[in-house]
Amino acid sequence: MAIMEEDSPKRRRVGLIYDDRMCKHADPDDDDHDENPNRIRAIWDKLNASGLAQRCIVSNGKEAKDNHLALVHSEKHIKLIKNISSRKNSTMKRTAKKMDSIYFNEGSSEASSLAAGSVIQVAEKVAKGELDSAFAIVRPPGHHAEETEPMGFCLYNNIAVAASFLLNRRPKLGVGKILIVDWDVHHGNGTQKMFYEDPRVLTFSVHRHDSGKFYPYGNDGSYSMIGEGAGAGYNINVPWENDSCGDADYFAVWDHILIPVARKFNPDLIMVAAGFDAALGDSLGGCCLSPYGYSVILRKLMDISSGKNIVLALEGGYDLVSLANSAQACVEVLLQDKPLTRSSVDLPLKSTALVIRTVRQALSRYWPVLASELTDEVINSSCRPSSQTEVQLLLV
Repeated sequence: MAIMEEDSPKRRRVGLIYDDRMCKHADPDDDDHDENPNRIRAIWDKLNASGLAQRCIVSNGKEAKDNHLALVHSEKHIKLIKNISSRKNSTMKRTAKKMDSIYFNEGSSEASSLAAGSVIQVAEKVAKGELDSAFAIVRPPGHHAEETEPMGFCLYNNIAVAASFLLNRRPKLGVGKILIVDWDVHHGNGTQKMFYEDPRVLTFSVHRHDSGKFYPYGNDGSYSMIGEGAGAGYNINVPWENDSCGDADYFAVWDHILIPVARKFNPDLIMVAAGFDAALGDSLGGCCLSPYGYSVILRKLMDISSGKNIVLALEGGYDLVSLANSAQACVEVLLQDKPLTRSSVDLPLKSTALVIRTVRQALSRYWPVLASELTDEVINSSCRPSSQTEVQLLLV
């Protein structure tokens, strides 16, 4: 394992978690399944080849304890996932067929426990100040998994388990408010439901919705799902109603929805459900976010917390080249490494302006910072280096 040597005053303490045991989870009937072990191998190989891994503090994974998983999952759910890999192959297949987009094999129980436990591990280290930031390169992903149901390639909800652990089991660490940003192209339905009435967690998901016809389907990813009870206003959905959204669309959403609200919320920790299936070239996502685009939206989040207190946990991303390149761009930002080069950026799609206005209107009663009307010119300005963050990126 590569261990970073003495810290210099300007060097960021960035943690990475990678563990080959998570590669044991694989579809027994389809080596080419979209969610396969090569996903995390591609990221790990890229970070080592570029020399970035050697500049980080690297750790092996650690399995999650049952009582930590129980913070968000039912006892029945935990027992199922914990024991499924010891069943006969026929039983595993029969069980998986009853579920939505799930497979099991002899490595599933261990890999899923490692994925959840690893996110807990790095989140706790960041909360303690032992790390400035971290990236958990984990699989299976988690954000679709609900309290009682694995789905959408996800067995445990890794990021929700870790957030609940800090809030409910480690209160002395001072993490009282957590911002969860889900930039996976699919809606984080499981994460939304787990914190839907909890004002301690501001959940934000930008995703393809396509009028409820994009996975995970239905209305859960609608802009109208804003939270309930004490959590009203603390769930933000930005639903793309079409494909082809790219850098300019994400920049506009960050500038005109996420960042203003996040600054008012003032989180103690930012957790990113870092799916890279909105990346250019990912056929499942159909969007066009570039590695540069990922680096900008991450940097904008880091500006909120002065470059610290941020944890990324891998979610989706199924084109191995775009997945690895996008992940590398994010680790470079965490390390505050080399200058970021600006690519040519088009204006946001016309549909993006409509989505932004609709979301702002739905949330303005809870977040007055969103109450003002936006002209097309203001929305389109997000694609130019007019904000402080983007100017800094160009001058680094």
